[in-house]
Amino acid sequence: MGVTPKTSLRVLVIANQKGGVGKTTTAINLGTALAAVGEKVLLVDSDPQGNASTGLGVTRAQRTTTLYDVLIGGRPLVEAVVKTNLPGLDLIPGDADLSGVEIELGHAPRRSFRLRDALEGLRRDGGYTYVLVDCPPSLNLLTVNALAAADAVLVPLQCEFFALEGLTQLMRTIDLVRGSLNPQLEIQGVVLTMYDRRNSLSEQVARDVRSHFGKAVYATVIPRNVRVSEAPSFGKPALVYDLKCAGSQAYLQLARELVQRERARRALVA
Repeated sequence: MGVTPKTSLRVLVIANQKGGVGKTTTAINLGTALAAVGEKVLLVDSDPQGNASTGLGVTRAQRTTTLYDVLIGGRPLVEAVVKTNLPGLDLIPGDADLSGVEIELGHAPRRSFRLRDALEGLRRDGGYTYVLVDCPPSLNLLTVNALAAADAVLVPLQCEFFALEGLTQLMRTIDLVRGSLNPQLEIQGVVLTMYDRRNSLSEQVARDVRSHFGKAVYATVIPRNVRVSEAPSFGKPALVYDLKCAGSQAYLQLARELVQRERARRALVA
């Protein structure tokens, strides 16, 4: 039951079961950076907190049709698309209604494949090159839907003490999903976030992660950066709020590195 791409569209899930690791920040700013380098990106806000939607300046009033309506109401995905203020970056908004998905779907048929089914039209149409799915920090039905729909998982990993423990839990989850829902699911990469060069622990965590996961870990490291933290309160990605800050520049470099990885992957399978 794996995903078989019909176009060059890549569905990347940004996931980590540990909270506070920079998932939403990465989803917003990586999506913005990919659009800035010429990709056509759809960001899916799959977190009931709706922070990715807020961080892109999409108000509650603008969220007339959300991911909830797609998963529960069967609305076509295209009806939920909101154009952001950034050329090349669209959004499927999320809101608090998503917190009821687990209960409302119950034992409904294909409950774990609602997002995959909704994305099929995008795979055929070829309008987007990347779909990024921002997941909640837990293993619930929303995360399972995202992993079942994905081609690959991008893992933000905070440079702090319990980082590897959280990553180990996520890897177990990915193995379970591969075994039952999506055998073709890949690890796209691990992104080190909130790196503080003044803190020796950050460097130690970075070394440990690279020794465990090797080339899966991106060379680009996202620094801890005040401007990146401030940006969501203004409803803007960091790249719009302050393009020249260290965090924005790191996300631009991450986008370039990701595109290079994807080109290399396509060359191998061609």
